Amino acid sequence: MKLIDRPKYRELLESWFRLKQTDLVKIVTGARRCGKSKLLTIFQESLLANYAVQSEQIININLEDPLTTKEIGLVTNNDDMLESYEILLDFILKKLNPKTMNYVFIDEIQRLTDWHHAANGLRLRDNVDLYLTGSNAYMFSSDLANVFGGRYIEIKMRPLSFREYVSAFRQNLVRLDEIQPNAGVLGGGELLALYDKYITESGFPQTLEMGGSRQNINDYLTDTVYRNTIQKDIIKRFGITDSTRLDNVVRYLFDNVGNETSLRRIEKGLKADGRNVSAPTIDNYVKGLLDSYLMYKCNKYDIKGKSFLNSDAKYYAVDMGLRTAILKQEGIDKGRILENIVYLELLNRGYDVSVGKVRTKTITQNGKKEKKTIEIDFVAQKSGGIVEYYQVAWLVMNDNLETLRRELASLEEIRDNFPKYLLTMDYGSGAVGGIKRLNVLQWLTE
Repeated sequence: MKLIDRPKYRELLESWFRLKQTDLVKIVTGARRCGKSKLLTIFQESLLANYAVQSEQIININLEDPLTTKEIGLVTNNDDMLESYEILLDFILKKLNPKTMNYVFIDEIQRLTDWHHAANGLRLRDNVDLYLTGSNAYMFSSDLANVFGGRYIEIKMRPLSFREYVSAFRQNLVRLDEIQPNAGVLGGGELLALYDKYITESGFPQTLEMGGSRQNINDYLTDTVYRNTIQKDIIKRFGITDSTRLDNVVRYLFDNVGNETSLRRIEKGLKADGRNVSAPTIDNYVKGLLDSYLMYKCNKYDIKGKSFLNSDAKYYAVDMGLRTAILKQEGIDKGRILENIVYLELLNRGYDVSVGKVRTKTITQNGKKEKKTIEIDFVAQKSGGIVEYYQVAWLVMNDNLETLRRELASLEEIRDNFPKYLLTMDYGSGAVGGIKRLNVLQWLTE
């Protein structure tokens, strides 16, 4: 299989290369196996083919490759961390050409104890342009700003977006034999067939090499992606001796993507199923999942008050195929799965994303007065850009259009003039009172 190009990320790296900001460390972060190593390979190939860089100028080190670490002379300690950053630094310094620019790539840098000393030593050299990858936000959070004095660029990478996934199939990088038109309510079509594969078989790039074998894909996702991540990034960090409770929390969060939740709500939900996990323990587990990029947290934003709320948040999974493999279920929760994918796509497009609270109103139901919070699925804004509002639903153009009216009602409650979108699986597009209704599959691939 050919390397799947990741143009968004590659072009970001190329743009920083062209600016010649060699005192800035470029760090690609993201979940394990999301394609960071392959991205560096694609970028290096681009440097050789398009930017007159010579192969002798590139120094490439993968700290997860035991043969490489053995050649360097690095050894692991009891925590499975590589020791002696000085050895790595000496190894690289001996390879530098003093008469030209050197492009140094270090993959999975967080595996090295005190890695920032080696990175900072290389950053300060005039003839080094440094690129790193890392898979754990916890390892970086306390170091980057202080160690590099703000002189770094973080590129946040995720598994294949739906657009990248479709592109891989259309370029015949993977076989199309298994793709069959979906004869459901939407009338079939290539995009819907690919969407069904995407949410069940995953956007982690290596799964596309597995010929559609669900057993192989599920084994890869549960063992190589999930187990490997929680073992290296969560279990060791928090000294967990029994991973069963962690698995229970993961399944709960995966099962409730798009639902508002809190530590206490997770605790009560698990207890109702006969699984007792305390709120402080859940808090640690959730932090670990967020830091390992398996989950994302979407906070609530008060649209009228223009402030973030310290209340329940929503959590979204990094990949729907991984969710399918862990929960061992598919074909349900279509609306929340679609919402999860839209959330990730907004992140991919560079937006800061939150859940929007419009207002709370009192309604009478069955003779009783109740408070109801009117919300928007997503409030999205790029740095320096305008606010955009997004509502996501599976289908709204049914016979009585009640679903359409309900989804539009939340957007209509917003009194400003910023763009408002309703994304659904319905064919075609339209506009109602300034609110744009778009086909979500077209939007995801535009």
